[in-house]
Amino acid sequence: MKLEKIQTYVTVPPTGIGGSFWVLLKITTDDGVEGIGECYGIPVSGDIACRMVEDTFHRFIAGEDPHNVETMFRKVYSAGFTQRPDLSMMGVFSGIEIAVWDILGKAHDQPIYNLLGGRFHPRIRSYTYIYPDVLEGENAGDVYHDGEAAARAALKYLEMGFTALKQDPAGPYSFQGGRELSLPELARCEHNVKCLREAVGDRADILFGTHGQMTTSSAIRLARRLEKYDPLWFEEPCPPDQMEAIGRVAQATSIPVATGERLTTKMEFHQALKNGVSILQPDIGRSGGLWETKKIATAAELYNAQIAPHIYCGPVAHAAAAHLSFTCPNFLILETIQTDFHNAIVKKPLEWNEGYFEAPKEPGLGIELNEDVILAHPYRSGGRLHLEMCQTPLPSDNSKIITELS
Repeated sequence: MKLEKIQTYVTVPPTGIGGSFWVLLKITTDDGVEGIGECYGIPVSGDIACRMVEDTFHRFIAGEDPHNVETMFRKVYSAGFTQRPDLSMMGVFSGIEIAVWDILGKAHDQPIYNLLGGRFHPRIRSYTYIYPDVLEGENAGDVYHDGEAAARAALKYLEMGFTALKQDPAGPYSFQGGRELSLPELARCEHNVKCLREAVGDRADILFGTHGQMTTSSAIRLARRLEKYDPLWFEEPCPPDQMEAIGRVAQATSIPVATGERLTTKMEFHQALKNGVSILQPDIGRSGGLWETKKIATAAELYNAQIAPHIYCGPVAHAAAAHLSFTCPNFLILETIQTDFHNAIVKKPLEWNEGYFEAPKEPGLGIELNEDVILAHPYRSGGRLHLEMCQTPLPSDNSKIITELS
């Protein structure tokens, strides 16, 4: 069996939840076995991302036995004489590698988790962001920045069975790197978490995100305000290229520090572990694929750290993350997104039951693409990137800008 051809797709979720577009792919072997994959967050236009995926496949992957996952990883990791973590190339490879594992599962008539060490957990816990649409047409308010609105939405998620909820009220997310949050921003963050804790009590964990926008001192000031509400984690408090700064935050707070959605390969995650990060958040569509992320999870065990895979994408990378999570003793929780479009682009969605995922029984990923729906929501060349930063540098006294942008 050899990997023979590839087809790529870019589809646009109508709500924008999960990103502006998703890069999906299908690989077919010379004996007709098909596998699907998804690349996360390649920072170029969707059509260009597809050409990158196709070029990488034809240069390094076509003609390989799908069992040679390690060889394929090393080829792409070293592409162009690089031999170092490269976010774009690992995003490209991760989607290809997910499809290869889907093929291997089908060829061996096994779910992927059985090929990665077997199912350790009978089911896996999930969490969700707090999104406004959960209030179903009510006067939702701004659930991202208004604590009372977020609390009302949180109660809806509890009714759905979730036991963990995430919010990141500090925004906007400027491209300037670490900045000092203003007093109004600090107060808003504290108020939001206070409202959430009062609403959910001990029925749900609170996960606090920041998207890497603070200086070390600002992150520590915010963490001290939040500690009394006992969040499960304080996520990416400083920019991802400032790992020592994130480590200093981890040393200064009792809240577990999490990071990883913008990291790739075991080398970058090892730096996080050495600096005291206790919860790793690899995104399977970027971190190097299933095999590399299994290594990341194993490295985390040596530091008594846990993994909580990041998901802000479509259902294919989501399914891959679920398979990996079932196999890891140090798995903590998996991000999830529930929208009609996520379910529509696959013929059968993963089985999710009141805040938990059940293990798929079908071979491979256990899902198949609905190509008609994908093609009915095409990407237009030159459109928005998957995710973008705020393109306005913020001054140190930014309360006016915060009001305008929030």
